[in-house]
Amino acid sequence: MNDTPWIWQQPDWPAFRWQDGVLAPLLRACQIAQGRLIGAAGAVASDVGVRSELDALLKNILTSSAIEGEELNAASVRSALARRLGVDDEVTERPSSRSEGLAELLLDATRHYREALDLPRLMRWHALLFPVDASRIISRPRIPFEAPPRTGLEAQLKAFLDWFAKSLGDATLDPLLRAGIAHFWFVTLHPFDDGNGRLTRAMTDLALAQAEHQAIRFYTMSASILDDRAGYDAVFEKSQRGGLDITPWLEWFLRTLLRSLEQALAHIDRALDKARFWRQHRDHMLSAEQVKVLNRLLDGGDRGFPLGISASQYQSAAQVSKATATRHLGDLLEKGLIERLPGGGRSTRYRIALPEPRDA
Repeated sequence: MNDTPWIWQQPDWPAFRWQDGVLAPLLRACQIAQGRLIGAAGAVASDVGVRSELDALLKNILTSSAIEGEELNAASVRSALARRLGVDDEVTERPSSRSEGLAELLLDATRHYREALDLPRLMRWHALLFPVDASRIISRPRIPFEAPPRTGLEAQLKAFLDWFAKSLGDATLDPLLRAGIAHFWFVTLHPFDDGNGRLTRAMTDLALAQAEHQAIRFYTMSASILDDRAGYDAVFEKSQRGGLDITPWLEWFLRTLLRSLEQALAHIDRALDKARFWRQHRDHMLSAEQVKVLNRLLDGGDRGFPLGISASQYQSAAQVSKATATRHLGDLLEKGLIERLPGGGRSTRYRIALPEPRDA
């Protein structure tokens, strides 16, 4: 049996402490990446920017739910987001009420970052997650730790919300550390029967939007948390015991935030490359199949053929015959849209010929 008291049982709870010297390098790296992302986002054309934001918001919702073991219908969620963002997106599925609620919650957290996070707003968020019994507040944590008892929980929740409001104007508290503290504190309180994790991540998005003073979101911490769920659980559970120094938690939080920002920067770079590519080649006559495959190559990632595309892969991706695939690739090569990678014969692969120079 572990007799070490829970963090909320400490006499000076919740007077969190941390080691500035340990966190300073990570904090500075996050600030630099944050500034670069805001600058890069400003260089993106409006239509590209909106679609990049749509992609980020969609990934946020899908991964936040995946952390809790829920697999959502991506097309349904995308439709709900596209309508709210005013994006003329190809609607493949009518959004469900579940998708509508999740889209409304996330956009409320990010678009309305200037609004106070009070109890009615928090309850409204919870109702969007769980329309039935949305007002019930009990303590039943999902991960193995003991949350504060039900008695006095309302007062503790009020103290947290008061701090969240007052700390926004605290010049001595870095806004990124504030987001990390808010995340840890609210999950520790664990005030609801279910949905605490998703509400915490929405609250973290709100705190980060407040830190950046902008509603547009190009990155998602939920995806990075999902990628390192074991690390998240380990540092969170370890931080629940002992004193109120939460330096290890804030280290993990900042590392995860930095990874999220760097991934978003890479995504923006690809979006800029894609826009430049089509601007340079807008006069070429291409088939729908060629455009489809080129866009996959430009989008990158696992679906973008990171090692280059072969004739057989083109045939499968474009759903055309072997002869047509060979002809299409030859046409793209001749027009300068793709370039041949080293190798030959059946192993011949091609990649996008990106325009140079790579500046806006």
